[in-house]
Amino acid sequence: MRLLIIDDHPLMRMGVIQLVRQEWPEAIVDEASTLAEALARIAAAKPDLVTLDLSLPDAQGTEGASRLLRVLPGVPLLVLSLNAEAAYAARLMQMGASGYLPKDRAPDELRAALRRLVDGGRYVTAEMADHLLGLLSGKAPQALPHEQLSTQEHRVMLLIAAGQTPAQIAETMHLSVKTVGSYRARILEKTGWANNTELTKYCVQHGLTAL
Repeated sequence: MRLLIIDDHPLMRMGVIQLVRQEWPEAIVDEASTLAEALARIAAAKPDLVTLDLSLPDAQGTEGASRLLRVLPGVPLLVLSLNAEAAYAARLMQMGASGYLPKDRAPDELRAALRRLVDGGRYVTAEMADHLLGLLSGKAPQALPHEQLSTQEHRVMLLIAAGQTPAQIAETMHLSVKTVGSYRARILEKTGWANNTELTKYCVQHGLTAL
């Protein structure tokens, strides 16, 4: 098994490597501290499993996950994040991630999460699983404004909150500036926010920016 660990914190990478060595002594482990470095590693050798920190120097929020899922279709991706919000986990699972684990739960659950993905399964915490089941059954609490957005709208929201201009967002997402403007208009219409300032304030309050 070849594992790629993408995280800009050396201690976090070291902890994951140590766990992997204990569980799978023969595993080959590659490391990357940025998305660009990870893509270079992938070009050199395709991994069988990837762990991804959502807060990288060159990729924030769902952007890193989105790019990895495009270049590694079918390869299990375990997202590690400081954000413990179940709705954020649901968004990434809908995009195609195989697992989502808040970093504060990693010491207790990372081993189980990696085992589940190696066996072909998916993984979220018990609390997140309850929330996801509630969404499926229609018994979940009333959706928050950002939960109403499509995957692309959600990505645009995060990039706006990160301070990117329409031109920068268009380049990041490989869209036209006009299309970015259309997404922004739909975001404001669905959520009721009046402008980018209200959007950014909401994202900060709900931990949806520095992820």
